[in-house]
Amino acid sequence: MTRDQALAIVREFVKNENLVRHMLAVEAAMAAYAQKYNEDEEKYRITGLLHDFDWEIHPQAPDHPMKGEAILRERGVSDEIIRAILAHGNYTGVPRDNLLAKVLYACDEITGLVTTTALVRPSKSIADVEVKSIKKKWKDKAFATGVNRSEVEEGARELGVDLWEEHIPTVLKAMQGIAPDLGL
Repeated sequence: MTRDQALAIVREFVKNENLVRHMLAVEAAMAAYAQKYNEDEEKYRITGLLHDFDWEIHPQAPDHPMKGEAILRERGVSDEIIRAILAHGNYTGVPRDNLLAKVLYACDEITGLVTTTALVRPSKSIADVEVKSIKKKWKDKAFATGVNRSEVEEGARELGVDLWEEHIPTVLKAMQGIAPDLGL
């Protein structure tokens, strides 16, 4: 499976461009961690791209991502990637027992907070977002209510990185690097 093949699966199953952008954001964050940990960047990118490919056809837990597994297997996605995708939902019962699964879980929710922080800026540009801006918005529980803050904290903890000193700066920089793809 190549990154282009993964993107083709996303384009086949996902019509909502905001969801595609979310998956691109997670892909970028995953790639940053792959580089940081000297892991297979292509595998990390593919995992980030595919993690929510079935959200529109299975929008309820536990159907997502469990029912998407068969589609991914048909398309030749590796067991390791499928397992990481299954583990990104706490409700699936699939443990995050390797770095790939932990990175996906850590990167998924936080990209939503970063995106939302950018969208409320006057410029709507992620280039103008700083970690301190995200931290300020984090404290406002009425802001980005769809972002599960406890999962964000849990993801950083499982990954063994400090949320504010390492994790959010890594994700923000990765997303800033693909700003045009994110519409930010």
